[in-house]
Amino acid sequence: MSDIHKAAILISSLPEEEAVALMGRFEPKQVEAVSIEIARLKIVSSDEQEGAIKEFAESNPSSTGLDGGGGIDLAKKLVQKALGKNANDTLDNIRQSIEEVPFAFLRHIDSQNILTYVVDEHPQTIALILSHLPPAAGSEILAGLQPEQQLKVVQRIAAMGQTSPEIIEEVEKGLEKRMSSVMSQSFENAGGVEAVAEMLNVSDRATERTILENLSQKEPEMVEEIRRLMFVFEDIGKLDDKGIQTVLKNVENSQWSLALKGASSELKEKIFGNMSQRAGEMLKEELEFLGAVKLSAVEAKQQEVVDIVRRLEDSGELELNAGGEEEELVQ
Repeated sequence: MSDIHKAAILISSLPEEEAVALMGRFEPKQVEAVSIEIARLKIVSSDEQEGAIKEFAESNPSSTGLDGGGGIDLAKKLVQKALGKNANDTLDNIRQSIEEVPFAFLRHIDSQNILTYVVDEHPQTIALILSHLPPAAGSEILAGLQPEQQLKVVQRIAAMGQTSPEIIEEVEKGLEKRMSSVMSQSFENAGGVEAVAEMLNVSDRATERTILENLSQKEPEMVEEIRRLMFVFEDIGKLDDKGIQTVLKNVENSQWSLALKGASSELKEKIFGNMSQRAGEMLKEELEFLGAVKLSAVEAKQQEVVDIVRRLEDSGELELNAGGEEEELVQ
Protein backbone atom coordinates (compact mmCIF):
# COMPACT_ATOMS: atom_id res chain seq x y z
CA MET A 1 0.00 0.00 0.00
CA SER A 2 1.18 3.52 -0.74
CA ASP A 3 1.42 6.07 2.09
CA ILE A 4 -1.52 7.99 0.59
CA HIS A 5 -3.64 4.82 0.51
CA LYS A 6 -2.78 4.00 4.11
CA ALA A 7 -3.57 7.55 5.22
CA ALA A 8 -6.94 7.32 3.44
CA ILE A 9 -7.77 4.07 5.26
CA LEU A 10 -6.76 5.54 8.62
CA ILE A 11 -8.78 8.74 8.20
CA SER A 12 -11.82 6.83 6.94
CA SER A 13 -11.61 4.66 10.07
CA LEU A 14 -11.79 7.62 12.44
CA PRO A 15 -14.97 9.30 13.70
CA GLU A 16 -15.81 12.23 11.42
CA GLU A 17 -14.83 14.94 13.93
CA GLU A 18 -11.42 13.37 14.52
CA ALA A 19 -10.90 12.84 10.79
CA VAL A 20 -11.69 16.50 10.08
CA ALA A 21 -9.34 17.66 12.86
CA LEU A 22 -6.53 15.53 11.46
CA MET A 23 -7.05 16.68 7.87
CA GLY A 24 -7.19 20.28 9.06
CA ARG A 25 -3.48 19.99 9.87
CA PHE A 26 -2.59 18.98 6.30
CA GLU A 27 -1.45 21.26 3.50
CA PRO A 28 -4.21 21.80 0.84
CA LYS A 29 -2.35 19.56 -1.65
CA GLN A 30 -2.13 16.79 0.95
CA VAL A 31 -5.84 17.16 1.70
CA GLU A 32 -6.55 16.83 -2.02
CA ALA A 33 -4.37 13.73 -2.50
CA VAL A 34 -5.79 11.91 0.55
CA SER A 35 -9.37 12.92 -0.29
CA ILE A 36 -9.10 11.55 -3.82
CA GLU A 37 -7.85 8.25 -2.34
CA ILE A 38 -10.73 8.23 0.19
CA ALA A 39 -13.17 8.78 -2.67
CA ARG A 40 -11.75 5.72 -4.41
CA LEU A 41 -12.03 3.45 -1.35
CA LYS A 42 -14.70 0.80 -1.53
CA ILE A 43 -14.21 -2.25 0.70
CA VAL A 44 -11.19 -2.49 2.97
CA SER A 45 -10.46 -5.64 4.93
CA SER A 46 -9.96 -5.61 8.70
CA ASP A 47 -6.35 -6.78 8.22
CA GLU A 48 -5.59 -3.97 5.78
CA GLN A 49 -7.20 -1.45 8.08
CA GLU A 50 -5.37 -2.76 11.14
CA GLY A 51 -2.04 -2.66 9.31
CA ALA A 52 -2.56 0.96 8.29
CA ILE A 53 -3.58 2.00 11.80
CA LYS A 54 -0.61 0.27 13.43
CA GLU A 55 1.82 1.85 11.02
CA PHE A 56 0.54 5.31 11.89
CA ALA A 57 0.79 4.39 15.59
CA GLU A 58 -2.91 5.09 16.06
CA SER A 59 -5.72 2.98 17.55
CA ASN A 60 -9.36 2.52 16.61
CA PRO A 61 -10.57 -0.55 18.53
CA SER A 62 -14.26 -0.13 17.66
CA SER A 63 -13.63 -0.66 13.95
CA THR A 64 -14.22 -4.07 12.36
CA GLY A 65 -13.40 -3.16 8.78
CA LEU A 66 -14.74 -0.70 6.25
CA ASP A 67 -17.64 -1.62 4.01
CA GLY A 68 -18.37 1.34 1.79
CA GLY A 69 -16.77 3.54 4.47
CA GLY A 70 -14.94 5.60 1.87
CA GLY A 71 -16.43 7.09 -1.25
CA ILE A 72 -16.67 10.50 -2.81
CA ASP A 73 -19.42 11.72 -0.43
CA LEU A 74 -17.19 11.16 2.59
CA ALA A 75 -14.23 12.74 0.78
CA LYS A 76 -16.24 15.86 -0.08
CA LYS A 77 -17.60 16.16 3.45
CA LEU A 78 -14.14 15.94 5.03
CA VAL A 79 -12.65 18.44 2.59
CA GLN A 80 -15.46 20.96 3.13
CA LYS A 81 -15.04 20.79 6.90
CA ALA A 82 -11.23 20.73 6.87
CA LEU A 83 -10.69 23.59 4.38
CA GLY A 84 -13.90 25.60 4.79
CA LYS A 85 -14.15 28.47 2.29
CA ASN A 86 -10.92 27.32 0.60
CA ALA A 87 -12.38 23.92 -0.33
CA ASN A 88 -13.72 24.74 -3.81
CA ASP A 89 -10.52 24.14 -5.80
CA THR A 90 -9.77 20.89 -3.98
CA LEU A 91 -13.35 19.66 -4.42
CA ASP A 92 -13.15 20.42 -8.13
CA ASN A 93 -9.91 18.46 -8.44
CA ILE A 94 -11.47 15.51 -6.61
CA ARG A 95 -14.48 15.62 -8.90
CA GLN A 96 -12.29 15.63 -12.00
CA SER A 97 -10.19 12.75 -10.66
CA ILE A 98 -13.12 10.53 -9.66
CA GLU A 99 -16.13 11.43 -11.76
CA GLU A 100 -16.28 10.96 -15.51
CA VAL A 101 -15.27 14.12 -17.33
CA PRO A 102 -14.17 14.66 -20.92
CA PHE A 103 -10.82 13.03 -21.73
CA ALA A 104 -10.43 11.72 -18.16
CA PHE A 105 -8.97 8.48 -19.54
CA LEU A 106 -5.94 10.47 -20.76
CA ARG A 107 -5.03 11.27 -17.14
CA HIS A 108 -3.78 7.68 -16.79
CA ILE A 109 -1.70 7.70 -19.99
CA ASP A 110 1.88 8.92 -20.22
CA SER A 111 2.15 12.41 -21.71
CA GLN A 112 4.62 11.28 -24.36
CA ASN A 113 2.17 8.62 -25.54
CA ILE A 114 -0.58 11.22 -25.78
CA LEU A 115 1.79 13.49 -27.73
CA THR A 116 2.32 10.70 -30.26
CA TYR A 117 -1.41 10.51 -30.89
CA VAL A 118 -2.16 14.24 -31.04
CA VAL A 119 0.93 15.77 -32.65
CA ASP A 120 -0.56 15.58 -36.16
CA GLU A 121 -4.01 16.83 -35.11
CA HIS A 122 -5.37 20.29 -35.96
CA PRO A 123 -4.29 22.93 -33.38
CA GLN A 124 -7.93 23.41 -32.34
CA THR A 125 -8.22 19.69 -31.56
CA ILE A 126 -4.99 19.69 -29.57
CA ALA A 127 -6.16 22.79 -27.69
CA LEU A 128 -9.43 21.10 -26.73
CA ILE A 129 -7.60 18.00 -25.46
CA LEU A 130 -4.98 19.94 -23.47
CA SER A 131 -7.68 22.09 -21.88
CA HIS A 132 -9.09 18.98 -20.22
CA LEU A 133 -5.76 17.68 -18.91
CA PRO A 134 -3.98 18.63 -15.67
CA PRO A 135 -1.61 21.58 -16.24
CA ALA A 136 1.52 19.44 -15.73
CA ALA A 137 0.47 16.97 -18.44
CA GLY A 138 -0.63 19.77 -20.75
CA SER A 139 2.72 21.54 -20.38
CA GLU A 140 4.68 18.38 -21.24
CA ILE A 141 2.66 17.85 -24.39
CA LEU A 142 2.93 21.54 -25.28
CA ALA A 143 6.72 21.36 -24.92
CA GLY A 144 6.81 18.48 -27.44
CA LEU A 145 5.15 20.49 -30.21
CA GLN A 146 6.99 22.58 -32.79
CA PRO A 147 7.23 26.33 -31.89
CA GLU A 148 4.80 27.36 -34.63
CA GLN A 149 2.35 24.66 -33.56
CA GLN A 150 2.77 25.66 -29.90
CA LEU A 151 1.78 29.21 -30.74
CA LYS A 152 -1.35 28.16 -32.60
CA VAL A 153 -2.41 25.80 -29.80
CA VAL A 154 -1.83 28.39 -27.05
CA GLN A 155 -3.83 31.01 -28.95
CA ARG A 156 -6.73 28.62 -29.30
CA ILE A 157 -6.64 27.54 -25.63
CA ALA A 158 -6.62 31.15 -24.50
CA ALA A 159 -9.55 32.05 -26.74
CA MET A 160 -11.58 28.96 -25.85
CA GLY A 161 -14.70 29.26 -23.69
CA GLN A 162 -17.50 26.75 -23.37
CA THR A 163 -17.30 23.80 -25.71
CA SER A 164 -20.41 21.98 -26.86
CA PRO A 165 -20.81 18.27 -25.99
CA GLU A 166 -21.13 17.46 -29.71
CA ILE A 167 -17.64 18.74 -30.49
CA ILE A 168 -16.17 17.01 -27.45
CA GLU A 169 -17.89 13.77 -28.45
CA GLU A 170 -16.56 13.99 -31.99
CA VAL A 171 -12.98 14.45 -30.81
CA GLU A 172 -13.34 11.69 -28.22
CA LYS A 173 -14.65 9.25 -30.79
CA GLY A 174 -11.56 9.86 -32.91
CA LEU A 175 -9.33 9.08 -29.94
CA GLU A 176 -11.52 6.13 -29.00
CA LYS A 177 -10.74 4.37 -32.26
CA ARG A 178 -7.02 4.70 -31.73
CA MET A 179 -6.75 4.43 -27.94
CA SER A 180 -9.68 2.11 -27.23
CA SER A 181 -11.15 4.26 -24.47
CA VAL A 182 -14.73 5.37 -23.99
CA MET A 183 -16.25 7.87 -21.57
CA SER A 184 -19.17 10.17 -21.09
CA GLN A 185 -18.78 13.90 -21.48
CA SER A 186 -20.34 16.99 -19.94
CA PHE A 187 -20.87 20.60 -20.89
CA GLU A 188 -18.22 22.60 -19.09
CA ASN A 189 -15.85 25.54 -19.23
CA ALA A 190 -12.46 24.63 -20.64
CA GLY A 191 -9.39 26.47 -21.76
CA GLY A 192 -9.05 30.19 -21.39
CA VAL A 193 -6.07 32.36 -20.51
CA GLU A 194 -6.03 30.80 -17.02
CA ALA A 195 -5.38 27.36 -18.54
CA VAL A 196 -2.40 28.69 -20.50
CA ALA A 197 -0.99 30.35 -17.36
CA GLU A 198 -1.31 27.13 -15.36
CA MET A 199 0.46 25.11 -18.05
CA LEU A 200 3.30 27.59 -18.40
CA ASN A 201 3.68 27.78 -14.62
CA VAL A 202 4.78 24.14 -14.60
CA SER A 203 6.66 24.25 -17.91
CA ASP A 204 10.44 24.48 -18.08
CA ARG A 205 11.77 28.02 -18.38
CA ALA A 206 12.94 27.59 -21.99
CA THR A 207 9.48 26.50 -23.16
CA GLU A 208 7.83 29.34 -21.22
CA ARG A 209 10.11 31.99 -22.70
CA THR A 210 9.79 30.68 -26.27
CA ILE A 211 6.00 30.56 -26.16
CA LEU A 212 5.57 33.99 -24.56
CA GLU A 213 8.10 35.64 -26.86
CA ASN A 214 6.42 34.22 -29.97
CA LEU A 215 2.95 34.99 -28.68
CA SER A 216 3.85 38.57 -27.77
CA GLN A 217 4.48 39.36 -31.44
CA LYS A 218 0.84 38.63 -32.27
CA GLU A 219 -1.05 38.93 -28.96
CA PRO A 220 0.83 41.33 -26.63
CA GLU A 221 -2.23 42.02 -24.47
CA MET A 222 -2.86 38.29 -24.06
CA VAL A 223 0.76 37.77 -23.00
CA GLU A 224 0.41 40.45 -20.33
CA GLU A 225 -2.71 38.76 -18.97
CA ILE A 226 -1.03 35.36 -18.97
CA ARG A 227 2.02 36.73 -17.16
CA ARG A 228 -0.16 38.33 -14.49
CA LEU A 229 -1.92 35.03 -13.85
CA MET A 230 1.36 33.12 -13.73
CA PHE A 231 2.67 35.15 -10.79
CA VAL A 232 0.32 36.46 -8.12
CA PHE A 233 1.03 38.70 -5.15
CA GLU A 234 1.31 35.89 -2.58
CA ASP A 235 4.01 34.25 -4.76
CA ILE A 236 6.37 37.00 -3.60
CA GLY A 237 6.67 34.95 -0.42
CA LYS A 238 8.36 32.19 -2.44
CA LEU A 239 11.31 34.44 -3.30
CA ASP A 240 14.52 34.10 -1.31
CA ASP A 241 15.72 36.96 0.90
CA LYS A 242 17.90 38.38 -1.87
CA GLY A 243 14.91 38.47 -4.21
CA ILE A 244 12.70 40.07 -1.55
CA GLN A 245 15.30 42.78 -0.98
CA THR A 246 15.47 43.48 -4.72
CA VAL A 247 11.70 43.93 -4.76
CA LEU A 248 11.80 46.16 -1.67
CA LYS A 249 14.25 48.52 -3.41
CA ASN A 250 11.77 49.03 -6.24
CA VAL A 251 8.48 49.27 -4.34
CA GLU A 252 7.52 52.30 -2.27
CA ASN A 253 6.44 51.86 1.35
CA SER A 254 3.15 53.54 0.48
CA GLN A 255 2.50 50.72 -2.00
CA TRP A 256 3.32 48.02 0.54
CA SER A 257 1.03 49.45 3.21
CA LEU A 258 -2.06 48.94 1.06
CA ALA A 259 -0.87 45.84 -0.81
CA LEU A 260 -0.19 43.93 2.41
CA LYS A 261 -3.74 44.46 3.68
CA GLY A 262 -5.27 41.00 3.70
CA ALA A 263 -1.97 39.30 2.80
CA SER A 264 -0.97 36.14 4.64
CA SER A 265 0.91 36.52 7.92
CA GLU A 266 3.78 34.51 6.38
CA LEU A 267 4.21 37.02 3.54
CA LYS A 268 3.99 39.99 5.91
CA GLU A 269 6.66 38.53 8.18
CA LYS A 270 8.93 37.86 5.22
CA ILE A 271 8.60 41.46 4.05
CA PHE A 272 9.12 42.87 7.55
CA GLY A 273 12.07 40.52 8.10
CA ASN A 274 13.92 41.93 5.10
CA MET A 275 13.45 45.57 6.16
CA SER A 276 15.38 47.52 8.70
CA GLN A 277 13.77 47.43 12.14
CA ARG A 278 12.72 51.07 11.85
CA ALA A 279 11.26 50.69 8.35
CA GLY A 280 9.40 47.55 9.41
CA GLU A 281 7.89 49.26 12.46
CA MET A 282 6.82 52.24 10.35
CA LEU A 283 5.15 49.97 7.82
CA LYS A 284 3.31 48.09 10.58
CA GLU A 285 2.05 51.40 11.95
CA GLU A 286 0.84 52.44 8.49
CA LEU A 287 -1.03 49.13 8.13
CA GLU A 288 -2.78 49.68 11.46
CA PHE A 289 -3.55 53.32 10.64
CA LEU A 290 -5.25 52.41 7.34
CA GLY A 291 -8.04 50.48 9.04
CA ALA A 292 -10.63 48.80 6.79
CA VAL A 293 -10.12 49.34 3.05
CA LYS A 294 -11.94 48.18 -0.07
CA LEU A 295 -10.83 44.84 -1.47
CA SER A 296 -10.68 46.29 -4.99
CA ALA A 297 -8.19 48.94 -3.83
CA VAL A 298 -5.99 46.30 -2.19
CA GLU A 299 -6.05 44.06 -5.25
CA ALA A 300 -5.19 46.99 -7.53
CA LYS A 301 -2.18 47.90 -5.39
CA GLN A 302 -1.08 44.26 -5.22
CA GLN A 303 -1.19 44.11 -9.01
CA GLU A 304 1.06 47.19 -9.16
CA VAL A 305 3.62 45.33 -7.07
CA VAL A 306 3.30 42.20 -9.22
CA ASP A 307 3.86 44.31 -12.35
CA ILE A 308 7.05 45.69 -10.79
CA VAL A 309 8.22 42.16 -9.98
CA ARG A 310 7.60 41.09 -13.56
CA ARG A 311 9.53 44.09 -14.91
CA LEU A 312 12.45 43.18 -12.66
CA GLU A 313 12.36 39.67 -14.10
CA ASP A 314 12.33 41.01 -17.66
CA SER A 315 15.37 43.19 -16.94
CA GLY A 316 17.26 40.26 -15.42
CA GLU A 317 17.41 41.80 -11.94
CA LEU A 318 15.17 39.11 -10.47
CA GLU A 319 14.68 35.44 -11.27
CA LEU A 320 11.28 33.86 -10.74
CA ASN A 321 11.03 30.11 -10.60
CA ALA A 322 7.29 29.51 -10.28
CA GLY A 323 7.64 25.77 -10.65
CA GLY A 324 10.14 25.58 -7.81
CA GLU A 325 12.60 23.58 -9.93
CA GLU A 326 16.36 23.94 -9.81
CA GLU A 327 17.64 25.19 -13.14
CA GLU A 328 20.51 23.29 -14.73
CA LEU A 329 23.90 24.95 -14.29
CA VAL A 330 26.32 25.42 -17.19
CA GLN A 331 30.05 25.20 -16.43
